Amino acid sequence: MTASLIVLGSANTDYTVLVDRHPLPGETLLGDELVIATGGKGANQALAAARSGAMPVLLGAVGADGNGRQLLDALGLGGVDVSSVAVIDDAPTGIALITVSRDGENTIVVAAGANGRVNAHEVEAGIRAVGGAETVLLAQLEIPLAAVRTGAETIAELGGRTVLNLSPSRAVPDELLALCDPLVVNEAEAHDLTDLPVGSVDEALAAATALRARCRSVVITLGGDGAVWADQTDAGHHAAPRVTVVDTTGAGDAFAGALAAALADGESLDAAVERGVAAGAAAVQWLGAQPPRG
Repeated sequence: MTASLIVLGSANTDYTVLVDRHPLPGETLLGDELVIATGGKGANQALAAARSGAMPVLLGAVGADGNGRQLLDALGLGGVDVSSVAVIDDAPTGIALITVSRDGENTIVVAAGANGRVNAHEVEAGIRAVGGAETVLLAQLEIPLAAVRTGAETIAELGGRTVLNLSPSRAVPDELLALCDPLVVNEAEAHDLTDLPVGSVDEALAAATALRARCRSVVITLGGDGAVWADQTDAGHHAAPRVTVVDTTGAGDAFAGALAAALADGESLDAAVERGVAAGAAAVQWLGAQPPRG
């Protein structure tokens, strides 16, 4: 059976603490109770896509440990096909250490664990097993770049499309950018790629238009200002609804997952961005990267 959406990316266990403010270097602060939950950009985006109506297949890796088993169980219950996730005997499941301040801003440190062992050859085999000309591949950069590039090249050979969320930010080859449809970046990442200011909606639209020369289409997320998009023929902006921000962790993942689900459902980039903006706004109203189903 051909999958309409494949998510290639990381799966972590998140350890989150709410704090009054972020500590200074060398400082110790007391926080609230520890919250342990499933996370990782790949897992977050796969779950967001499932909640948007898709039936995503997750490609990635976890350790042969309790965290890995709990991750796979939680994702499976959330509607994600985890049958293609590799279980690594000699590497732990990845973890993320997260602090969230009272104003909703976060700091995150990730120990990759099994995510760093995602193998390009296994990715190619996994995509060829379930991918096709109608498949959308959604990827991020918390796994080895070689695996992401192989995934994008493989789905292109099959006639599908790649959505690349350039997060965490890192240098990627032009050959990979050229396959992105769309490339999803935030304001800082867009500035890094274009050296243009991205401090307003108009500036973001100009940056997105400039990036069209390097990839098939572009989306720039703007936090509370929504997102802009540009393809080879058009461009636009979708404003975000005004909501009470509790935690920004995972908002970008919710956006990307909902956007990819819409594209896999055959919607236009314009409509997909609108769905992504709504999902991101919903995500910031909850503590944690994977908010409860509402």
